[in-house]
Amino acid sequence: MKENQTIKSQKGFTLVELLVVILILGVLTMISLPVYVSAVQSTQQGTANANARALAAAVRSKAISSGTFDTRVADYAADMGGSLPVNPCTNSTSGYTITTNSNSATVTAVAGTDCGPWTPTSFTVKG
Repeated sequence: MKENQTIKSQKGFTLVELLVVILILGVLTMISLPVYVSAVQSTQQGTANANARALAAAVRSKAISSGTFDTRVADYAADMGGSLPVNPCTNSTSGYTITTNSNSATVTAVAGTDCGPWTPTSFTVKG
């Protein structure tokens, strides 16, 4: 009989089909990765600015109660709930600068390297 000649149906993918799928996935990754990185950096920049704004509010509060501006960022930990916010662009709590003159203070996030090229927003407060 023809038992040896029966053709079994082959199920599965050919090598060419698998390579086409891998190629398509590679192209999609190349298109979406820069958009993802840009979105992450934009979010980190916004977080750094928001944290600087919160620190500026603590600077204003402390200046009103003490009558002077303090330029040490670490001195505001108690005023911010016990710890300073982490600057996502520098990955540290010391990623903020406070500059003062006789009647105002300016708080700015340090740009760092994790957020790409950008200019942080400065927040000026008067005591």
